[in-house]
Amino acid sequence: MAHAPLPRHAALDSRQLDLPLFDSGNALPGLSVEVPAGPRPACAGAPAGGTCSPRPGAESTQPPSTPLSSLPPVEPLAALLPPLRPSSGPTNATPAPSLPAGATPRNEARLQDSSRLRCVYLGSHRLNYRLKRSARRTIGFSIDGNGLAVTAPRWATLADIESALADKQRWIFAKLAEWQTRTEQRALPRIVWTDGASLPYLGKPLTVAVTSSSGTLWHDPERAVLELGLPLDAHAQQIKDRVQGWLQQEARRLFGERLDLYAQRLGVRHSAYALSSATTRWGSCSSDGKIRLNWRLIHFPLSIVDYVVAHELAHLREMNHSSRFWDTVASIFPEFREARSSLKNHPLEWLPTL
Repeated sequence: MAHAPLPRHAALDSRQLDLPLFDSGNALPGLSVEVPAGPRPACAGAPAGGTCSPRPGAESTQPPSTPLSSLPPVEPLAALLPPLRPSSGPTNATPAPSLPAGATPRNEARLQDSSRLRCVYLGSHRLNYRLKRSARRTIGFSIDGNGLAVTAPRWATLADIESALADKQRWIFAKLAEWQTRTEQRALPRIVWTDGASLPYLGKPLTVAVTSSSGTLWHDPERAVLELGLPLDAHAQQIKDRVQGWLQQEARRLFGERLDLYAQRLGVRHSAYALSSATTRWGSCSSDGKIRLNWRLIHFPLSIVDYVVAHELAHLREMNHSSRFWDTVASIFPEFREARSSLKNHPLEWLPTL
């Protein structure tokens, strides 16, 4: 008996929690490019000896027009990976000498995921990278918070790989430096759970008072104070649990109200709604009308909450991110561009580490 197809899902990317590098609509978790691996066949449709096109949404493989010497210094990037004993320090990338089976060269270390940690000198720059072999036909580069990863065919030689690294060195060093800068800038503030702690609630500071005159949990919006009704010597975990529970309760109430409001404006109905604690999504919507919203949106101004709500409801009309989809979002929330930009580039204090 044939099984019913699984519901399709459309999700609003929230890699702000995962420290994204680029804000393109098709941004990948890391930056990726592919280049041919030696004389073997390259990408379908690529000219002989030519460079394969990047995957859709990936950054251009063309290196910056600025000379390598003008790029930011990259020596600190070595800290992203454990230090290795460098080879003799050639001025250009050169393949490692042949070794007996099972031997590991001096500038290579094995990792638990079967990849190998290597380093190569490109001019005066030392480049650490993780090398993994696979059945693919091209050499792929990806850059994330752990640095540069290279995936290469099993038959590709180190000369092929390091030649490709040398060819793309300007692009690689520029993107590594950019990733490191973004990561440093996006370090999230951490809350100390004591009396007088402050955290964002709908885009404004909310002060935590451990005790309360009534002995119960109470939010005073005029004073922007949340009274917990706990003993003054309450443990930090008790304070955190009480505050987080209240924030989630507020998120459930407020998000439900905004969903009803914008669903009515759009003329759609969602079948179910729930909070999520996802680390990669602000919200999601399935084709059967189920919507999930990240409870931590409660930290952000109401305009950003409304944007995410409108975004997910619009998927009930368009399960994609086409121009028709964005027209649908604009029909109920015309200010979505400003809110979307604020969500992608929010101040650090809007999303503390709990």
